[in-house]
Amino acid sequence: MPITPLRPKWKSAMTDRERFNHQMHYKSVARCFTMEFGYWEENFQVWPMFVENGIRNNAEADEFLSFDRIANWGGRAWIHPAFPQEVISETDTHKIIRNGEGLLAEVPKDGHSTIPHYIKSSIETPEDWQRIKAERFRIDDPDRKVDVEALKQRHPSGRDYSLGVGCGSMIGKVRDMLTFEGLCYACHDYPEMVEDMVETACRLVENVLDQVLGKVDFDYASGWEDICFKNGPIVSVPFFRDVVTPRYRRIGDRLRDHGIDIWYTDCDGDVRPVLPFMMQGGINCLFPFEVNGCAHPGELLDEYGKDLRIMGGVDKIVLGKDRPGIRKYMDTLAPLGERGGYIPFCDHRCPPNVTQENYLYYLDLKEQMFGMK
Repeated sequence: MPITPLRPKWKSAMTDRERFNHQMHYKSVARCFTMEFGYWEENFQVWPMFVENGIRNNAEADEFLSFDRIANWGGRAWIHPAFPQEVISETDTHKIIRNGEGLLAEVPKDGHSTIPHYIKSSIETPEDWQRIKAERFRIDDPDRKVDVEALKQRHPSGRDYSLGVGCGSMIGKVRDMLTFEGLCYACHDYPEMVEDMVETACRLVENVLDQVLGKVDFDYASGWEDICFKNGPIVSVPFFRDVVTPRYRRIGDRLRDHGIDIWYTDCDGDVRPVLPFMMQGGINCLFPFEVNGCAHPGELLDEYGKDLRIMGGVDKIVLGKDRPGIRKYMDTLAPLGERGGYIPFCDHRCPPNVTQENYLYYLDLKEQMFGMK
């Protein structure tokens, strides 16, 4: 069913693709690239503009709110086949499930958005890892072959939007499989196992990149690496420097050899202790840059200059308060739009405690500050 936009698209003489590439390379643009990271599932049930117009997910919301288009593609660069998902037990309020990565997790039965409580990992010893690696991390698995021609047809080189190539996760998905506590213990008890998991992740990404780079016209690279929280990384800085960064460097070399020099990673929390080593590996953009877990985006852009870009950084806590506070915070971001290398949006999925009225006020402010004058 066709979607009737709630708001007109911001005016521009550039295509969305031109604008994104200019902005990320600190070139002049008439107005900022406009996008949002998305919304909690509850927003689609409580915000009237979504409910009344049948908007059910983030892709539909992007079209409904007339954001600029940006796309991302990734091949099979992690576990395959996944574990079959199943319910192990349940109470009146919760279920114990086994998820696709083999973890036992407790989740609420009402389906509200929350981080699951992980109970047990499928990998507790090196023997567990070797068995699961052989079963579910085979690089020669025929399902890991990319249909390059279909991908080129879906995203032709003459398109008017930017396309990113997914570069997976070197340590974040390892954290997912081992759990937070499991990774902390494993780095001490089984460091060779953890490094082999990182190496396996790197080889799987390289396998995907080797199939598509030079054949599909990508504008940027993306990754996911949720290994930080408000007090810093959950692995030691020396571990990150010595184990993770060299794998980034291998991927970064491939990207640069094919003209891709913008690479963002999605890492929540305080990334500052490991950011220099991310950048040494080739990552030069942070996304969605959580303010309360890290810093104001201006602090890091001032510190690293044009070597760094940031996407996100609009404080979701502020959006959940009042309009004067929203205005005050947005005023601090306005200079960043003028310097380039920064795209403002809510610093993670927008939560449902932000009212629809305040959110639309924020979008209006953003257009006034970052749109075409």
